[in-house]
Amino acid sequence: MARLLIVHHTASPTTQAMLEAVLEGARTDDVEGVEVLTRPALGATAPDLLAADAVVLGTPANIGYMSGALKHFFDTVYYPCLADTAGLPYGLYVHGNSDTAGAVRAVESVAKGMGWRRHRPALAVTGELTRADREACWELGAVTALAAVEREGYHQE
Repeated sequence: MARLLIVHHTASPTTQAMLEAVLEGARTDDVEGVEVLTRPALGATAPDLLAADAVVLGTPANIGYMSGALKHFFDTVYYPCLADTAGLPYGLYVHGNSDTAGAVRAVESVAKGMGWRRHRPALAVTGELTRADREACWELGAVTALAAVEREGYHQE
């Protein structure tokens, strides 16, 4: 069975709502054969990442950067996972009160350095979460779950 790992720092009601929408999409009945694992960024480990076929990262934009918790996750997994996760599909959602560009840029820079493959453009939301934003989060979860299934199938051939 494929594994989708969702690593998040849920520090606000908005990032919690985004996480919940991503989870709903990832667990949709339309995508079969995927196990969804959710880990807070401070608790996610290298073995969690090494067992994943795709990953969704979620973070608030704090002072123009990803959360310290997500940065800690990257610091923890970078060297133990660098060689073994090249090509890993990933998705990203970010919430900021006024700007998300620095956080998106920082996460994408680290992911590129790890050799991961961005599955779709980052979902960046500023201000209040709209219905369209929730739907975009749902879609991010669903398509990244599908990417996990496709990658898992690729590795079995």
